[in-house]
Amino acid sequence: MLTRVLVVLPLYGGSLPVGRYCAAALRDNGCLVEVFEAPAFFGSFEALKGLQVRRERLDYLENSYLALVGEAVLAQVERFAPDLVLAMAQAPLSRKTLARLKHDGVPTAMWFVEDYRLFVYWRSFATCYDFFAVIQREPFLRELADLGVRNALYLPLAALPELHRPLEGEALSAADRQRFGADVSFMGAGYPNRRRAFRELTGYDFKIWGTEWDDDAFLEAHLRMKGERISPEDAVRIFNAAKINLNLHSGIKAEPAVTRGDFINPRTFEIACCGAFQLVDERTLLPELFAEDEIGSFSTLEDLKNKLDYYLQRPEEREAIAERGRARVLKEHTYQARMKTLLDFVAGRLPDWPAMRPYTGWGEDLEPELCTRLEALMETLQLPAGADFETVIAALRGRSGKLSSLESALLFLDEWKKQYAKA
Repeated sequence: MLTRVLVVLPLYGGSLPVGRYCAAALRDNGCLVEVFEAPAFFGSFEALKGLQVRRERLDYLENSYLALVGEAVLAQVERFAPDLVLAMAQAPLSRKTLARLKHDGVPTAMWFVEDYRLFVYWRSFATCYDFFAVIQREPFLRELADLGVRNALYLPLAALPELHRPLEGEALSAADRQRFGADVSFMGAGYPNRRRAFRELTGYDFKIWGTEWDDDAFLEAHLRMKGERISPEDAVRIFNAAKINLNLHSGIKAEPAVTRGDFINPRTFEIACCGAFQLVDERTLLPELFAEDEIGSFSTLEDLKNKLDYYLQRPEEREAIAERGRARVLKEHTYQARMKTLLDFVAGRLPDWPAMRPYTGWGEDLEPELCTRLEALMETLQLPAGADFETVIAALRGRSGKLSSLESALLFLDEWKKQYAKA
C-alpha cells in the first residue's frame, strides 16, 4: 500500500532545497508524494512590503496573507488526502491550520533544520505537530519533552546522491574548472564569524560564493558572481572543482570565528557525497557521523591555516579521505535513509498507519489494449501494477506537462465521478 505524503515547503530560505530533496527521497522510498509550492506565493508576500504602510498594518496584512496560504494547504490536503503532512522549517502553517489538520485526523510532522538557540519560534509551534524532527540532541530534546512534545527525534541532515555526486569529463568541462576551480573555496552566506575568519585567508587562491557578502572591502576581490544566490547544480560544480572546500559553520558574532557548536550543516554531507575534500570546523556531533579518516576538520583559525598548507601539498591524501567520506554518506547519510527513519518513526507510534483505503478498482472487463496502456502509465508514474483508480488520479494531478489522451480521459472520468456523486 502506498503512503501518501504532502511536503509543505517554506516560502523561501535554507530549508527550501531540503524540502525538495525530501520529496525526491520519499518517492524513492515508494511513497506517493505531492509538494505544496509555497515559493509560488513569495512574490505576492514580498509585494506587501512595497505598500509603505505602518508596521502594525503590514503585520496584519502579512498574517492575513499567510492565513490564506494556510487555507490553500488545507485545500490541497482535502484533495490529495495524505497519510502525512511533512512541513519544513518556516513552512506557512499557522497554529490554526495545524489545529484543523489535527481535528481532521491528518498526521503532521516538521523537520526543524535550524539552530534551536537562534530560531526560537519552535516554542510556539512544536506542540502543534504530531512529530518533530530536529538536527540537535540535548538539551533540545529535553526542552521539547518539558514542553510536552512526545514524539521528537534527532534527524541530522543529509545529501541527495543523484544531485550531490562526483562530476567527471563533460559533466565538469574545462570552462567549468576555470570558472569554479580554486585552491580553496567557500559556498555560503556572509555571517560575521566567516567574514572575520576569511580575512586571514586572502593570501590563498580563495573564491567565495554566496549571498550577504556585500560591502566587505577585505573580501571583495575573492567574491564571485557578485554575491548572487548559488543554484544547487552550481554548488555541486563548486564542490567538485575546488581542491579544498572550506566549511565553516555560521555564527552571528564575529568572535569566536570557530564556534565549536553541535549541529552539522547540509554542506558537510553534500561535499562529502560529491567525493570532494573539505575542511570543516569541529562540531560535537561530527564524530558520530564521520570517522576521523573520512573528513578533514579544524579546531581554530591557526589549525585551519596549517591544514590548508598541509593538504594543498598532498592531493593523494585529499582524494583518499574524500573517497572514504563519500562511502560513509552513501551508506548512512542520504535523504532516502533519513526519510525512511522518519516514516518508520511515525509508523512505530501510530497504530495501523497508514490507514487502509477503500479499493476503487478498474473493473474486470477492460480491453487488453487498454490494460496494456494502463500498465505502461503506472510504470511511468512509478506506481505498482495493482494501484487503484484514486491512486493513479492523485499521481496524475501531481505531475506537470502535456497530458496524453489516456491521462486526459482518466482525469475527465474522475471529474465526472465527482459530479455524479453530488447529483
